[in-house]
Amino acid sequence: MTGRDGTGAGAEAPAPSPSGPGEPLWQVTLWPNRSLSPQGLRGVVIGSALIYAIPLLAFLGSAAMLIMLPIVALHVWLLWYFLRRNLRDGRLTETLSLWPDRIEVVRREPGGRVLRWSANPYWVRVTLHPEGRVENYLTLKGGGREIELGAFLSPEERARLKEEITEQLARLRPR
Repeated sequence: MTGRDGTGAGAEAPAPSPSGPGEPLWQVTLWPNRSLSPQGLRGVVIGSALIYAIPLLAFLGSAAMLIMLPIVALHVWLLWYFLRRNLRDGRLTETLSLWPDRIEVVRREPGGRVLRWSANPYWVRVTLHPEGRVENYLTLKGGGREIELGAFLSPEERARLKEEITEQLARLRPR
């Protein structure tokens, strides 16, 4: 997991600290891996357009260019559209916060929808399913519901996240 600079999947986890009013004891923010920045997107699209332009110059003024130009333009537009959509989908975040009496997950989707789940941390069960929809599928169960967490992370990152959550929950529970 790397920093929030857009270069990789990530998690920010401050060290546990004494809780002030309303301040969580522990918090982690997760987001999907994005290896292409907005500047990189522009570079890829402009580079592709220039690479297409070189062979098109050989057909300048011919009927063949009139046939190829719309196809090339459509391809460059589709490349831009899908890369742009991928970049927008990368704005998804999941924030897990832990208080002595509550655990909460807030999922902010790219379209602006915000989903919340909370439960008593004493009753929450963290489960890592080795097989299923994805390898090392991570779920939190409590408050009458079971939710997935970090489905966009790699299997190794989900396994590490499960360890961290389990460790933090163990600190809250009496021995």
